[in-house]
Amino acid sequence: MATTAAAADAPLGDSQFKVIAASSLGTVFEWYDFYLYGLLATIITAQFFSGVNETTGFILALAAFAAGFAVRPFGALVFGRIGDLVGRKNTFLVTMGLMGASTFAVGLLPSYASIGVAAPLMLVGLRLIQGLALGGEYGGAATYVAEHAPEGKRGFYTSFIQTTATLGLFAALLVVIGLRTWMGEAAFADWGWRLPFLLSAILLGVSLWIRLQLQESPVFRKMKEEGTTSKAPLTEAFAKWRNLRLVLIALFGAVAGQAVIWYTGQFYALFYLERILKVDGGTANVLVAVALIIGTPFFVVFGWLSDKIGRKPIILTGCALAAILYFPLFGALTEAANPALAHAQARAPVVVVARPETCSVQFDPIGKTTFDKTGCDIAKSALAKAGIPYANQETPGDSVVMIGDVQLDIHDKATFNAALTPALEAAGYPLKADPAQTNTAMVIAILTVLVLLVTMVYGPIAALLVELFPSRIRYTAMSLPYHIGNGWFGGFLPTIAFAMVASSGDIYAGLWYPIIVAVLTVIVGLLFLPETFKRSIDQQH
Repeated sequence: MATTAAAADAPLGDSQFKVIAASSLGTVFEWYDFYLYGLLATIITAQFFSGVNETTGFILALAAFAAGFAVRPFGALVFGRIGDLVGRKNTFLVTMGLMGASTFAVGLLPSYASIGVAAPLMLVGLRLIQGLALGGEYGGAATYVAEHAPEGKRGFYTSFIQTTATLGLFAALLVVIGLRTWMGEAAFADWGWRLPFLLSAILLGVSLWIRLQLQESPVFRKMKEEGTTSKAPLTEAFAKWRNLRLVLIALFGAVAGQAVIWYTGQFYALFYLERILKVDGGTANVLVAVALIIGTPFFVVFGWLSDKIGRKPIILTGCALAAILYFPLFGALTEAANPALAHAQARAPVVVVARPETCSVQFDPIGKTTFDKTGCDIAKSALAKAGIPYANQETPGDSVVMIGDVQLDIHDKATFNAALTPALEAAGYPLKADPAQTNTAMVIAILTVLVLLVTMVYGPIAALLVELFPSRIRYTAMSLPYHIGNGWFGGFLPTIAFAMVASSGDIYAGLWYPIIVAVLTVIVGLLFLPETFKRSIDQQH
């Protein structure tokens, strides 16, 4: 039996190509399923969270999106253990089946208007199943490909797995854009949004057929024949300090930073365009899709480069660049995508002048708070709903809103809301981005830079994680830090960032979260993360 060590210098033959293609294509379809929800967050807010105020509804919709990420580490533990006990191939066949079935079911769910609060509860339940399945999927696919790869080419081989998340997002974007264009926005928002979820049944069938053609990985077959597979992978991975220490280093010194950069560059940027800069949803999808087309090949470029110079310098450089560039990049994105908003902010900034104790955080998890008991709450609720950025200023007197030099007094909710809209229009604040004023080339260039930062940190990460842990506990040990990082640090990023924006009024406030996490990763990675690119894939201890 040929192992990866024996195949160190073998060319990319049919069997290796089949391994990469089958694993990657199957994972593309899984990510397609998972990302549909994120792309349709605004529509899902209206369909399933229409019983609460608009700002809270959007944050709750993002929280339901994040719920799928919250359980990913538990899926990593469950399916990682199974993968180390019984094999890589059969485990990720099970995860794919769960993922596809739960996604199909989302397309059949009745709305809040039909069955009330049961609708969002059922939606969250299906998101949890998706998250559990994805928690076992990635580790299996990455481990499987890496254990087939020749020595010295694991970064290149596994980088194709790294493209799958972006390709899955891209596939979802194409389906959503195509249906929106074909059906029109009104029909798509009413019922057409269900079709991308229902179409996943076809993708599921194709994915399962492809993966059924695969054999077990040579590394696992060798361990099975020699009787050296782990009998208790969870205990061995997390109860022994030597391995647990590596799990913690992988999480804080690599994956946490990679995760927040990934979600900032591909999801937060999309939400920022649509929700804050008021770019039409279909247009925002097209702009992000173009940037993905340009940037996606660089996953493979940086994966290949990591085989030459190492995984660590590429990942940590990407984290450092993101921390330095995010504020100027998103500032430039505002100017390019909605110049009228940027000019209005500079010419007539909005300031809420109030006593701090009268101001609430503009988010209620229950969704029933109306934020109309104080002048500050009335003002902030109206500004958040309108998507208008504002600053805060303390005063010992009554609450007022300044729009440039114009002062709006706050007597009650109805009169303030009636006065706010014409005052904002007079100051030049647009109701939505004007396509004629949008600098499309500059928007795509900025989005492409954000995607390139993603490719730097994500391209080499699979190879790093696979090489970091011994083969007998590899599936379990690598899956947990990956899914804590991407499930918790990354998956909750849109929710945390938008809650920070809604609370502060500063449209850039949400960027502090990924910047702080990226800086933490640079520090921990420089101090503790080992270089792995010359390690043998067969080491069992």
